[in-house]
Amino acid sequence: MIIPCPFCGPRDLSEFSYCGDADNLAARPDPASEDQAAWNAYVYDRANPAGEHAEIWQHAGGCRRHLRVVRNTVTHEISGVTMLGPQG
Repeated sequence: MIIPCPFCGPRDLSEFSYCGDADNLAARPDPASEDQAAWNAYVYDRANPAGEHAEIWQHAGGCRRHLRVVRNTVTHEISGVTMLGPQG
């Protein structure tokens, strides 16, 4: 898969690190909480959508910037990439 980094240009997937879902960030339980069900849900429960999905990726092997990537999880076609954070 090729991810088009807005700063560096098109790059191979091997240069990127997946950082998670861009739209449905799980709420972290209170660090002092001993509620095992809440911690299990935070760590393991994730949506597994088929189709368009927004994700956060870091260009770890390049500019180190974080990107919001909209990708089809069935075809892996990327329909949009935007920078996250400062643009400078």
